[in-house]
Parts: sequence; C-alpha cells; structure tokens
Amino acid sequence: MTDQPEYTPPNVWTWQKESGGRFASINRPIAGPTHDKTLPVGEHPFQLYSLATPNGQKVTILFEELLELGHQDAEYDAWLIRIDQGDQFGSGFVDVNPNSKIPALLDRSGPEPIRIFESGAILMYLAEKFGEFLPTEPAKRAECLSWLFWQMGSAPYLGGGFGHFYAYAPMKIEYAIDRFAMETKRQLDVLDRRLAESEYLAGDEYTIADIAVFPWYGGLVQGWLYEAAEFLSVHEYKNVLRWSESILKRPAVVRGRKVNRVIGKPSSQLHERHSAADFETRTEDKLQGGSR
Repeated sequence: MTDQPEYTPPNVWTWQKESGGRFASINRPIAGPTHDKTLPVGEHPFQLYSLATPNGQKVTILFEELLELGHQDAEYDAWLIRIDQGDQFGSGFVDVNPNSKIPALLDRSGPEPIRIFESGAILMYLAEKFGEFLPTEPAKRAECLSWLFWQMGSAPYLGGGFGHFYAYAPMKIEYAIDRFAMETKRQLDVLDRRLAESEYLAGDEYTIADIAVFPWYGGLVQGWLYEAAEFLSVHEYKNVLRWSESILKRPAVVRGRKVNRVIGKPSSQLHERHSAADFETRTEDKLQGGSR
C-alpha cells in the first residue's frame, strides 16, 4: 500500500477547494445554470446537444443506425457541448437536462418539444418511437433492457471509479485504483461470459443494449479508454473483443463515433452534424485543408 497521509473526515463536509484532476474547474456540489445561454436549434426533428464521450456516442450511433435503416424521420442536428468549458451549465442546456450532463435531446417532431435526458432513456425513447433495436417478444425485450440497465449501473464504476483514479486524479492512490480495477475486471468477465453464449448481449439480435455497452466496454478492450488496455489485460476477454470488433464493422457505428468528437485524428472529428453529407465535407481534416 502506498504511504498516504491519514485523513479523518470532519463531522460536516464543506466545499472549500476544487477537487483536483482534469475536470476540477467544472466540478461543484450544486446544480443549476451558471450563465445564460440559449441553445441553437436546427431544421431537423431531433436536436441533440452532446459530446463524443462514451455516453454521447450511444445516441449518435443509434441515430445513424436508424438512418441506415431508412428512417428519414430520425434526421438530427448534433450540437457540440464542450463539458471541459462548462457549456452544460448554460441556462438553455439546463432547461433540457437539469442534471447538466450530456447527452440531452429535444424531440421537436410533435406539436410541443419533448425533452429526454440520460443516455439510457434516450435510447429507449428512440427505439420505441421507431420500433427498432428493442425486441418486442417479452423474454428478448427483458434481456435487452436488463443489459441496458446493467450498463447504466455498472459504467460509473468504470468511468467515475477506475477511469478517474487511474487516469485523471491529481495523485495515484493505490487503494482506489486496486478497488476499481478489480470491479472493472469483474464487469468485463460478466460480459465475456455472456458473449461466450450469445452473439450479442440480448441474444442473436443487435439491440440498444449493445449500442449502450459498446462505447464503454468495447472502447476499453479496443484501447481507447484511459490507455488502460495493458494494465487491465484486456486480451483475456476474447468474447468481448470478438463482439466489439464485429460492431466496429458497422458503417453506422463508424459514423456515430465521429459526431461531436473533438479528439483524435482530424478525419475522425465531426464537431457538429447537420446532414449526412457532413461526414464527407465537414470533418476537421476537410475544414483545416488537406487529408490527414
């Protein structure tokens, strides 16, 4: 165990300083807006306000999958929310998501806009609205929703737990890293055992459960998250690797991962998406001039 100074919690916790780490400047113990800012609105039925984090990718992947199937009513505008700059605390964004987290969605296809927040809720809403990627047979539907909610409950241990202490915390704390690495590997084993008996998480169909789990755990075994693939020995999870590689071959997944992305190769970044043509004309390599 690394020698750390003993900490005795006070009787009552008070916020006296920034918490440290990569997102210290935007962390705070209260909700609500910090500034007035109206959200932009495009011409399509759906207005998405997001960033290509794993949670953001879930929704853009589903939109692209729906469009791939020919659902033109699923056209969407994807507006960039830079969470490192505090865009999620603007008054317009808080009106759509009082929790100030991406992604947030407005469905403007009806007489009155409908807001949907929390990525799992957005996936369910869109799947039910378009009748895709959510089985209707009771047993298959139950399996799909079970894995969807498994992701919603498990990923905070991967992201806020392991990811934070391994990659973002201002100091390396052995106990915290060991604790969350153990849980992350347990979760990978859960997935690996399921995918040993099933092509996809809900069975033989690709569903919103796969769309939800892939950006987190697929990204982890592919080496995108936290640069932790070697540390976690992800090569051990052969079924998760097989599953993630098959999903990566889907054109809609390739497109969806680019939307609202601000890191990586310029050719992989489409900061805003307003039409299908943007993938050919408005990725950062095109806007900056020259292919990269």
